[in-house]
Amino acid sequence: MRIIVLFNLRPEVSAADYEAWARTTDIPVVNDLPSIEAFSVHKATGVLGSDATPPYEYVEIVDVADMDGFGRDVSTETMKKIAAEFQALADNPIFVTTTSL
Repeated sequence: MRIIVLFNLRPEVSAADYEAWARTTDIPVVNDLPSIEAFSVHKATGVLGSDATPPYEYVEIVDVADMDGFGRDVSTETMKKIAAEFQALADNPIFVTTTSL
């Protein structure tokens, strides 16, 4: 299963602070989880074919190899701490679950 997370930063959070946290904490920790096939974070740069501002500043792509294992992985104290830090940085993130056609 692929989970796509769309979010903007909270007004009081700088992009530099979030991106440093993502690079040093979020990305390496999540990628080390046994249930994760791949995890990446992307900064939106535009809307294709338009001058419009993207509706979300950041997109996370979480490829989960084992949903039962993922449930166990996110229940650990380490991941509870990471999730709390993420919630303090991201403003109302949207977690979209997907399946391939």
